[in-house]
Amino acid sequence: MRKSVLYVLSLLVVASMLLAACGTTTPAAPAATEAPAQTEAPAMTEAPAATDAPAAELEGTLNVWSFTNEIRTMAIAFQGKHPKVKVVYTMIPMTNGEYQTKVKAASGTADSPDVVALEAAFVKEWVESDLLMDLNELVPLTEELKTYPAVVQVGTYDGITKAFSYQATPGAFFYRRSIAKECLGTDEPEKVQAMVADMDKFVETAAKIKECGTGDYYTVGTGAELFTPFLANRAQPWVVDGKLVIDPKIVEYVHFAKMMRDNGYESGATQWTEGWFAGMNDTLKDANGTPKKVFSYFLPTWGLPYVLSPNSTPKDGGTSTAGDWAMVNGPMSYQWGGTWVGVLEGSPNSELAKEFVKFVALNEENLTNWATGVYTNEYLKAIDPNTPDDQAQAAGDFVSSQVVVEKITSSFDKSTLSDFLGGENSYGAFALAAPSVNGALLTGSDDAIQRALNDPLAAYLSGTMTEAEMWTAWLDAVRNEFPDLIIPEPPVK
Repeated sequence: MRKSVLYVLSLLVVASMLLAACGTTTPAAPAATEAPAQTEAPAMTEAPAATDAPAAELEGTLNVWSFTNEIRTMAIAFQGKHPKVKVVYTMIPMTNGEYQTKVKAASGTADSPDVVALEAAFVKEWVESDLLMDLNELVPLTEELKTYPAVVQVGTYDGITKAFSYQATPGAFFYRRSIAKECLGTDEPEKVQAMVADMDKFVETAAKIKECGTGDYYTVGTGAELFTPFLANRAQPWVVDGKLVIDPKIVEYVHFAKMMRDNGYESGATQWTEGWFAGMNDTLKDANGTPKKVFSYFLPTWGLPYVLSPNSTPKDGGTSTAGDWAMVNGPMSYQWGGTWVGVLEGSPNSELAKEFVKFVALNEENLTNWATGVYTNEYLKAIDPNTPDDQAQAAGDFVSSQVVVEKITSSFDKSTLSDFLGGENSYGAFALAAPSVNGALLTGSDDAIQRALNDPLAAYLSGTMTEAEMWTAWLDAVRNEFPDLIIPEPPVK
């Protein structure tokens, strides 16, 4: 996930504390970083020649709509494999649900796309609807590739699979080695993990970081980063049997966010803004111009190659923090984001569309190329000379196939990303976390419910609303959005 994909999660942000991401009309992701060094190339490294087309050559025009340009990379690669296929790629921002609205409006018309990208925040809504085509015939490929079960689970409803993803997105806790040594006495991942192994220990460590830095060190850039971990560790989804469920983890998060803000353990920067990125490269300053440093960030798989690594160097040059980072599991396991692809019901190009979905999410070669940085500008421009200079795919995104993961993990032992992490293999760490990802908590109503919390929570954290007023305002907003949903009493009155 990258670029505008990061925007989707931004809809979850509370101006100052909730998510804003993979996926903000997010600042465009920086140019791709160098692919990891490999002892053995797992896939082709040259663009396919037109003569490489299979015996049953595909042809036709395919309309693909997305909220991110990352799938365009694979669309170009797909055309390289099938030179008689033309992919018309349309990218629509996700501001206030613009993407979803336009796709729904176009569905069934002459302007309807064939293939649509679906972000984790709203994929379940689409899978549970009649908008997408039954793709059960492709499920056997997930068994061959050992696709992580949660990825298939998210794209499935009532026994019918309608969407597949090329990503698995477990999260991690990334921290600064130098600050850990200064304030905690060690930067060793195993020892640091013990200090943040649960939320109580995490808060204890936050207090040490603040005391050590005499107020100039923040534990995290924003408490919003913790929203997703709390969300992923609920016992129940947002909606059960037609009733809104306020899981205790949501109440716990609200109290945690307020504590982090009031105690100065987070910078107060809004996620996905320059102030938040500044903590990654030591250019952060408070309102008085005092330099500040951020100890850690909660980010998923795609956050390392697309967010943390590219932003570790200030835009004006300056000193990079690369090599001063490490990663551990953190206080709780979680997953964050992901992009699925499906075929709109009624597509006149359904068979070609299915082939595209297979290539994007269920093709071993494509997944390998995607993860290891094969899709360079040179590779893509050899297929389409009009490819933008920033279209290349950076190495390091974590793919949905365990077969591919097992084959390529060792290639990251010595790579740009391992250098960034002081020698750690991020792929190996994520491979251990990925099987624990749970897709059962997603529902079709999640996006709207979570966006409704944005403004009330921001007001509570800033002190312009009481907690009771916050819960009431949020529940009223949910009631207006879902008139038939049974709304419980607020947890605080």
